[in-house]
Amino acid sequence: MHFASDNSGPVHPQVMAKMTEANQGYQMAYGADVLMNEVRDRIRGVFEAPGAAVYLVATGTAANSLALATLSQPWETVFCSPVAHIHEDECNAPEFYSGAKLTLVPGGDKMNPTALWSSILAEETRGVHGPQRGPVSITQVTERGSVYSLEELQALCAVAKEYDLPVHLDGARFANALVALNCSPAEMTWKAGVDVVSFGGTKNGLMGVEAVVFFDESKAWEFELRRKRGAHLFSKHRFLSAQMAAYLQDDLWLKLARQSNANCARLADGLRAKGASFLHEPQANMIFASFPRSKHKLLHYAGATYHLWGAELVGADENEALACRLVCDWSIGPDEIDRFLDLL
Repeated sequence: MHFASDNSGPVHPQVMAKMTEANQGYQMAYGADVLMNEVRDRIRGVFEAPGAAVYLVATGTAANSLALATLSQPWETVFCSPVAHIHEDECNAPEFYSGAKLTLVPGGDKMNPTALWSSILAEETRGVHGPQRGPVSITQVTERGSVYSLEELQALCAVAKEYDLPVHLDGARFANALVALNCSPAEMTWKAGVDVVSFGGTKNGLMGVEAVVFFDESKAWEFELRRKRGAHLFSKHRFLSAQMAAYLQDDLWLKLARQSNANCARLADGLRAKGASFLHEPQANMIFASFPRSKHKLLHYAGATYHLWGAELVGADENEALACRLVCDWSIGPDEIDRFLDLL
């Protein structure tokens, strides 16, 4: 009953097998391996973007931070949601790598075009004394489990383009959002106005690899330099390539995301039936739910692993409703979900 994070789940067996296969003999280092050529072509095909520049790094933080650094200057600001992953969970890495600051667009889980427009308009009002306008960064799936619709993405990108600002999509859970929307990768990125995407794999069955895809190839060389200078260019790069090659083969990435989302839907339906309330409507593979402390205690003592959200397990009021976050990955079995619900 492990619902703490999709980072905590196992690596898919096909990925492990591909890495073992890649471990035979010798391959050129630093991304010059044969598998990387295959990965690059496949990702370009997936995104319907034959001219895209494709790179691999080992972590989502590196993908987001290096991408944003490539899109911005140190005197600029990056516009994002107050609960964006780049703000909440990356220990100022985007600021460290780019030198830019983050401007938090007022609102809730999702940015809305009106608030974004107002935030952009408020900058460049103090001349040399204030930050200049920089990239817009969108988290998809959001940190509260919501998914931006294609229309919402298009509207945000349109605001950014009105001010000639580039758009970055943090796609750590890209596949989960894609299958939830039932659209194409192109529709969720460059066709909507996105300039660069962090195409995540670690949360969806890989050991540790993320792709950075630039639809504007003019940024490619700068990214390569930043990746090397930032100590994120792997020498034995073939083990990154092997993971991504397995991920893309026979649409494994989509199969795993569909399974994660289906697991989440099963859990959400069960929680509703048990009377739990939801802080946000589950749309992909994350749930933010609330139920009594006594139930949380029972579940934790029975071995369930998940995070309470802004609350403590120990307290005097056993009936107090406590919020929690539950994340489903591809590997959680229906028996685990049903046992959790039975205990609840």
